Amino acid sequence: MATTDPHVVLGTMDFGTRVTPERSFAVLDAFVAGGGVWLDTANCYSYWTDPDGVGGASERVIGAWLRARPGAREAVRIATKVRHNLLVPHAPDSAEGLSAGAVASGAAQSLERLGVDHVDLLWAHAEDRTVPLEETVGAFGELVAKGLAVRVGAANHSAWRVERARSLARERGVEPWTSLQLRHSLVQPRPLTPVAEGGHRLLTPDDLDLARSEGLAVWSYSSLLWGSYVRPDKPLPSTYDHPGTARVLAVLAGIAEEVEATRNQVVLAWLMRQGVDPIVGASRTAQIEEALAARRVRLTDAHMARFAEAR
Repeated sequence: MATTDPHVVLGTMDFGTRVTPERSFAVLDAFVAGGGVWLDTANCYSYWTDPDGVGGASERVIGAWLRARPGAREAVRIATKVRHNLLVPHAPDSAEGLSAGAVASGAAQSLERLGVDHVDLLWAHAEDRTVPLEETVGAFGELVAKGLAVRVGAANHSAWRVERARSLARERGVEPWTSLQLRHSLVQPRPLTPVAEGGHRLLTPDDLDLARSEGLAVWSYSSLLWGSYVRPDKPLPSTYDHPGTARVLAVLAGIAEEVEATRNQVVLAWLMRQGVDPIVGASRTAQIEEALAARRVRLTDAHMARFAEAR
């Protein structure tokens, strides 16, 4: 896996839809003031809650914030994604996909909404097996060659597809995917149980093996499971109802008390201890301030062993 110190990444999915631009600006300001660096968005965020039925709201809010904050572009790194934005409003079946034309067009539109000349990381948001992998790899490599993206990565891809894509990139002499983004958290659903959220792919041991052997960065989403670790009104989905969850949550409560941190902070610290960059969605400044403070939580080898035994 990548050897740089892990970061707490600000997830901006709801900016401009569920989270007003004003509140989004406040969260972004607090994130930067607290030393945060990476912003994660996507060109499809969030068509399912936007009355217009297409994505782009999150990127537009970030772009407006950058224009209103001179010097902010130098303080943050921006990651966005292509693959899922809709070509026809309110029609999920019209998603753009990962053809060469779709990747180039999606990236260009993202840059326009963000008001920047490049992004620091461009993700393929999910697999598109209707398009030859060679074509997608070439399209992402061309964006790096043109200076429109610094790095490229694969979100919600199986490990074998990522490794095949990296091999194709080497053969073509283009920039390979160097980052993985998958769903991961301390508690896990029952084995072989599909998650209810469409398109989500869980981090697997194979993904970690690939990342460690190839020096890839790993980002996790749904890291705090929508507040379920701390909010009684946000119970875990039924797929998490198994004995291991109860054991892990008991250990989590004990360790949080020992290290004088919140349970959310301990979960984030557990992820970062493994070299994973957790993405945290926030709608209030207090939430992102709490998340950034997780960088100061120190989990020992003994703490990690207790979690491993409970799982």
